[in-house]
Amino acid sequence: MAQFRHQYVIGDLQGCYGDLLALLKRLDFDVRQDKVWFAGDIVARGDDSLGTLRFVKELCEQGAAEMVLGNHDINLLAVWRGAIKIKKKDRTQPIFDAPDCDKLLNWLRHQPVMLFPTADTVLVHAGIPPNWSIEAAHRRALELQTQLQSSLWQLDRLLPELYSSAVAGWSDSLTGYQRIRMICNYFTRMRLCQADGTLEFSFKSSLDDTMPTGFRPWFEWQVARERKILFGHWAALKARVDTDDVRATDAGCVWGGNLMAYRLEDEKVICHSCKPKQ
Repeated sequence: MAQFRHQYVIGDLQGCYGDLLALLKRLDFDVRQDKVWFAGDIVARGDDSLGTLRFVKELCEQGAAEMVLGNHDINLLAVWRGAIKIKKKDRTQPIFDAPDCDKLLNWLRHQPVMLFPTADTVLVHAGIPPNWSIEAAHRRALELQTQLQSSLWQLDRLLPELYSSAVAGWSDSLTGYQRIRMICNYFTRMRLCQADGTLEFSFKSSLDDTMPTGFRPWFEWQVARERKILFGHWAALKARVDTDDVRATDAGCVWGGNLMAYRLEDEKVICHSCKPKQ
């Protein structure tokens, strides 16, 4: 961290370009001195996903930012390649209409799903299941990234296979698309799980609401971690989960909450209040 004045983790942008600029202004962000780590879901339901994607790409190419992929970013790639149709609530059509669409999305698919902002932290979009070590998670992240970054022909075969909500626990013996789908689900879609990593996809509410029997938030299973896990994805948490082991960063910007920056050197939180986009 010594080469940067400040480093920040910023939660889900969801295409809220104006809010991102306002937050960076509040931070007095300087591309020559500072760095931001984006927790995924760069695009989707805000009012300017195209502007947001272009800006994040520019920051990354300047060395002033890095990002991990979220479920909405994967969805964007899947729409681009014809694997799924654009969702009604997603306001991403301008990306597909843009002259630089292919350039933007080829860049996006080469972004990682797991990063190490500091010696003591790890950044993912949704989380890391309780039955994975950090080292195992990193190996599996590389498996997924290799698939996403392969030839377009291989990508076109992969993307339709990622869309299944079949529930199953993790097994090291998983192979093929089933294995990659499970890895992708953990990194980009997970909220609740069982101790063996079995996922539950319907629950998106707060921690105060009734959860399906046998399931807990992935971070509530007691697991010793050597790094603090920084994550986004779960807007209903309002970024209030902060323990020695985990830090939520999605404060619900697109829903009229906040866009939050978590400063790594001192764990200070700086927020920009947002108007709802949905």
